[in-house]
Amino acid sequence: MEAKAIGKYLKGSPQKARLVVDLVRGKKVEEALAILQFTPKRAAKLVEKVMRSALANAEHESSTVNVEDLFVKEICVDSGPTKWRRRVRPAPMGRAYRQMRRASHITVRLSDGKDSVEKEKEE
Repeated sequence: MEAKAIGKYLKGSPQKARLVVDLVRGKKVEEALAILQFTPKRAAKLVEKVMRSALANAEHESSTVNVEDLFVKEICVDSGPTKWRRRVRPAPMGRAYRQMRRASHITVRLSDGKDSVEKEKEE
C-alpha cells in the first residue's frame, strides 16, 4: 500500500529543504518524524507537515494499514516559482542585484513494502 502527499509553493529554498530531506529518506515514518521534530531547520517543519499529510492519507485509504510498517519510499524537493523581490543587494562596480524569493514543491511517498510483493505474484 502506498500513500502520497505533495506540498506545493512552500516558502523556502529547495537547496535548503534538500538538506533536511536527505536525513529522512528511506527511514521508518515514526523515526523520520522524530528526526524532523528535533532538526533545527525551518524546512524541517515544512517536510514534517507534508509527511504527516501523507500519513493521514495512508490511514484514510486503508483502515487496516499498520503505521509501524510504513517507511519513506520516495521523498523529493523540486523548485517552485522564483519571485524577484523589490529589495536590492549591492553588487560589484556600482550595480545592484534584486533579491530572489524561492519556493519549493515537496513530494512524499510512503509505503509498507507489500505492493511490490503482490504485483510480482500476479505476474
